[in-house]
Amino acid sequence: MNFENISEEEFQDLSDFFKVFADVTRLKILFLLQDGERSVNDLAQLIGMGQSAISQQLKLLRTTRLVRARKEGRSVYYRLCDDHISRILETGREHNDELYQ
Repeated sequence: MNFENISEEEFQDLSDFFKVFADVTRLKILFLLQDGERSVNDLAQLIGMGQSAISQQLKLLRTTRLVRARKEGRSVYYRLCDDHISRILETGREHNDELYQ
């Protein structure tokens, strides 16, 4: 796909999509979810933040369709929406690693 085939609306959608990755806490959540489902409590403990703060970030990640939720009893488990998200994270990390080699 080249520049001429991308509409203004699609550029805006892509810009909004990439903005979600521009937060350290959200990136940590996404990288942790690469290993599989995790609860809010698990994420909060691993990141060292309160459950409320993690829940707020997860809400945004759900709204932007980067993560999915599954409820089991009173617990909610989150996972990446699909393999595209994992590939984006890994590509970003590879690019970052190359910058410092």
